[in-house]
Amino acid sequence: MDDCIFCRIVKGELPASKIHEDAHTMSFMNIMAAHPGHALVIVKPHRKDIFELDDTLSAAVFQATARVAKAVKAVTGCDGVTLFQANEVAGGQTVFHFHIHVLPRFHDDRLLPFWPAAAPNRADLDAMAARLSAAL
Repeated sequence: MDDCIFCRIVKGELPASKIHEDAHTMSFMNIMAAHPGHALVIVKPHRKDIFELDDTLSAAVFQATARVAKAVKAVTGCDGVTLFQANEVAGGQTVFHFHIHVLPRFHDDRLLPFWPAAAPNRADLDAMAARLSAAL
């Protein structure tokens, strides 16, 4: 896609501080970083969101993400890593090319949780699990 910022990075039309690249993925530093070491891992072909990934791209992007997360932890000395991936506007997606944030986290870094925790009852959990299983 001509107007997609990540497609333009893959094509070399826009600069990126590249970490790694393979046949299916590219990883680079996020220019809107929450902390030093905040990286993005993308699939190289334009896929809007997780719903457009096939098994090959899914496997490749998560393998690359695991490698980048290990590097981020080793280099930054962070206390933990948050992986964040959003789909569609209601899910918080702002760049419509599949990507995963690899975000180094530190104790007391004041990055708030994404949602308040709730504990549904077991019957509700079992019913939803059955519905999701059937949809697979």
